[in-house]
Amino acid sequence: MDLKIELDLIMFPKAARLIWTSKAFAVTPTQVAMNIAIPHRTRAQDSRAAIERIYIIMRHLFIRGCYKPNGVSGNALKQALLALQPEIYGSIADPEKVELNGLVYVIDRLPRGIEKCRFVKLVAAEGYGDSGFEKILPAKRRRNCYRIDDETMLIEVTRGRSEIYDILTHLTFMYVEADKIAEHALEENQPTQEWLKLEEIVTKQMNSDRAPASQVEAQQMKERAFSYASTLLGRTYAETVQAYQRFQQAGSSNNGFFEIIYWLGRLAMEETQNERDRQISFSPALRERIGHHIHGEQWAAEVKEFLRANHLWERPLHIISANLHSILNSLFAFPALKAKLGPCTIQEMARELTLPDNQDLNQQVWEFAQHYGMSYLPDRAGTNIQVQLFDTALLPLDLLSPELQIDRDYIQQEKPVLLVMDYAFGEQAFEIFDELLKPYQTGQEVKNLNLRSISVMGKAGTLVGEKGDLMIPTAHLFEGTADNYPFENALQPQDFADTGLPVYKGALVTVLGTSLQNADILNYFKESSWNAVGLEMEGAHMQKAIQAAAKIRRSIDENVTLRYAYYASDNPLVSGSTLASGSLGQLGVKPAYAITLKFLNQILAPHT
Repeated sequence: MDLKIELDLIMFPKAARLIWTSKAFAVTPTQVAMNIAIPHRTRAQDSRAAIERIYIIMRHLFIRGCYKPNGVSGNALKQALLALQPEIYGSIADPEKVELNGLVYVIDRLPRGIEKCRFVKLVAAEGYGDSGFEKILPAKRRRNCYRIDDETMLIEVTRGRSEIYDILTHLTFMYVEADKIAEHALEENQPTQEWLKLEEIVTKQMNSDRAPASQVEAQQMKERAFSYASTLLGRTYAETVQAYQRFQQAGSSNNGFFEIIYWLGRLAMEETQNERDRQISFSPALRERIGHHIHGEQWAAEVKEFLRANHLWERPLHIISANLHSILNSLFAFPALKAKLGPCTIQEMARELTLPDNQDLNQQVWEFAQHYGMSYLPDRAGTNIQVQLFDTALLPLDLLSPELQIDRDYIQQEKPVLLVMDYAFGEQAFEIFDELLKPYQTGQEVKNLNLRSISVMGKAGTLVGEKGDLMIPTAHLFEGTADNYPFENALQPQDFADTGLPVYKGALVTVLGTSLQNADILNYFKESSWNAVGLEMEGAHMQKAIQAAAKIRRSIDENVTLRYAYYASDNPLVSGSTLASGSLGQLGVKPAYAITLKFLNQILAPHT
């Protein structure tokens, strides 16, 4: 224990008890006893302290191996989250209202049926993929999940601690809202009429023998269910209908609005009334493997071996971290679909390719690309990061879109290779880049990548603009630490002057988790001398690996070209514009392809 704290406890025991039993350890017993002026703590400081408590608690729980959401540790996690009041979770701190937008966001990122499970277990890649259990994929997160029995859900974690924090935060929010439903469903410890009626409707929907006889009867039953659910949720009828419609959009990825509400409330009630505790646990294999780069090392080895085996190793390499459609479509959609779609821009073709009815067009582009130098590496290491490799020596230069700037002499002489990798998740970005940029050893020979550039396109929250706007970072600030990573960005706002998109230049905050941000902390980064324009989850982790490889390991050129550009997926400072308000949809096509074209034009015509 710190010496000053020991002295405080000895000299001022009453003041010490007062301070040390408070929730926020803001001042010392010495200050209280000697009537010293106590500095005012800002809401941003309190929020930062809450985030630190959340992460300390979660790491403690992970080391311990299991906890109960309504136990001592689980309640500590709930209270810290309620103190923080993340923007994405809206009215989580309101004891009367169930937060519906946040619930939609969370359910989309958790496996179908988790609301029915008392036991949730986080596991490593332990062979369940080869078992007979159904693999359940959440709508908005690439993670494998398995329903073992009626009460048990396994969630496979292969992307590091950020994924664990993400899951635990979502589960904690879900349990907070479940407890609200249970409180509304009980009156003097007995089920209310609304609860019993909703239970009857849900049971009828689940039982085909008792299903409504006609569409009219089904519609009447649905409207009654809206009324009962609105009471249980503490929401208006209209808000309940709107939430139902958002849940319907996920289709087969969830069990449906009324069933989710019913089971959340039921398990919370059973825990209160029948002491049937819910529990979250972590497998021994997961606790042993986390943080050891097991998946990243295997992934990087497979990528490097492909480059070596296909005689691409000595070629100039350009790594692009982005989605797996924009580079592909920008290069090949025009030549593959020109005859069918007519004279369209790349962006117009991309919009057509995003439509659900045009899967056949996407297949045509894919097959055309494979014929002209595109190779696809599926993920076999458990990282959930797929890779595309483009050999520019095989590009049909005469057929490509006129929007692409191409230096033919450079392409023919240098024959650069494009390595396009899917997005990493949080801390996983360090693991992936750290392993990829290491030298590759084959027998007695150690080879470095002939790396020329790293280009990163990502979605980020904006602090200064609106959805769809662009952000050009000058540095990545790692939230909660003293680490910051300034760098020379080869992209500048003027590069996007012809796009018509608003562009903001400044630092980006690499946050510990999008689910833990609140307006006070974000406003601090925006309004202070940090001059932050946005927030994301991977930038500082990437820069940590890149700078280590360039300046310490010397495995890549210290002057490797870096390009970072982000487009805004949300604005957490504006009500109704958080991630919980819904996806970008086609609004994201224009900024994504604007960034993609700038990447390609700088790579394929470096001297123009």
